[in-house]
Amino acid sequence: MRKSRKAVIGWALYDFANSAFATTVMAGFFPVFFKQYWSLGADVNLSTARLGLGNSVASIMIALMAPILGAIADRGSIKKKFLVFFAYFGVVMTAALYLVQKGDWILAVFIYSFAIIGFSGANIFYDSLLPGIAEKDEIDYISGLGYGMGYLGGGLLFLVNVLMTLMPEKFGISDPASAVKISFLSVALWWGFFTLFTILWVPEVKTAGSEKNGRGFVKGGLRQLSETFKKIRSQKNISLFLLAYWFYIDGVDTIIRMAVDYGMSLGFDSKDLIISLLIVQFVGFPAAIIFGKLGQEWGVRRSIFLSIGIYIFVVIWGTMMTKRMEFYILAVVIGLSQGGIQALSRSYYSRIIPPDKTAEYFGFYNMLGKFAVIFGPALMGITGLAVKRALMPHSPSIFEMERIGQIASRAGIASILILFIAGGILFYFVREEKT
Repeated sequence: MRKSRKAVIGWALYDFANSAFATTVMAGFFPVFFKQYWSLGADVNLSTARLGLGNSVASIMIALMAPILGAIADRGSIKKKFLVFFAYFGVVMTAALYLVQKGDWILAVFIYSFAIIGFSGANIFYDSLLPGIAEKDEIDYISGLGYGMGYLGGGLLFLVNVLMTLMPEKFGISDPASAVKISFLSVALWWGFFTLFTILWVPEVKTAGSEKNGRGFVKGGLRQLSETFKKIRSQKNISLFLLAYWFYIDGVDTIIRMAVDYGMSLGFDSKDLIISLLIVQFVGFPAAIIFGKLGQEWGVRRSIFLSIGIYIFVVIWGTMMTKRMEFYILAVVIGLSQGGIQALSRSYYSRIIPPDKTAEYFGFYNMLGKFAVIFGPALMGITGLAVKRALMPHSPSIFEMERIGQIASRAGIASILILFIAGGILFYFVREEKT
């Protein structure tokens, strides 16, 4: 019996909903607005440290919470309830950014950190609903559809938000700063509204032995978590995939988060970076769906290897990039592969985990994703610093400092190759089978 088309659409629409936060807030406006408005007058490096601390604290909190929440949700068959709680918690926190006044960086980073917790927490339960609404032969395509809808939804609203900030008077807004704050409100409304379709249309498959008593499923969930730690260590196939995923998705996330900084180090204008973000979104929409279909027809393993190969090509080209047009071309190439590797990894993982413990196992999956992004940027930074110190003469001229600085930046990007190569080698030994 085929799964409901309505359930599939409702599930994919959550990605359409929450990607507005990932694009407009996380990748687009918050980092710039934090420096120029909420940290007004502060040293650039100091404001970066403040923002980095908020991101790190939120990531660590959700990474530690993820497997515990997943175990509890599976035990009580309440994935949707957890999704709704975290999603609307994120919605409220995103809307609250509108109220933060100029210079109040503490409140801004506090609210932003909680919004990230809502966004990331909801994703655990969103991912875990996938096996319940997709047949095995469709899971790659439906996973890709979700990411594709995410790129479309995030890109559409981001485009409107960018136009609002560039031409505020056309939208009846007084200035660009007000336009950015209104953009945060628009993200909250978009996220909250389209989540309703997920709530109404997506069913949740009840697992056997689900406790109805709250205390019972909390205790049972924590006990199940302890058991899962032991199981994963003994399940070589799952352990190997998670390790491979940890490496290559670290490379993907590092490129997502560090591409803007790298572009700025090469002297590209902020408008170029905004355009590149839009390119990734709109190329990523059809590409994620196509990759899902490719995984269905050509094989998910081959498609993941193809994505890893594309990223290796991107990193190598990025180390030699000198022109603005090359940055745009790389944005297209990244858009072609980014959604594909994310979607296919999710669908592949869903094939090899126990079907009655999806939230618990996706808790570990998401936990690794959160911890992964800590290592990649550190590797990139340490490599760049080491190269700079090794090449810098005792009394460098300004020209030498700039030249060596660029060489160090390119070496930092090149170090990300290690992550993709290691991930690809480990993934080679993973087999598509239930363990």
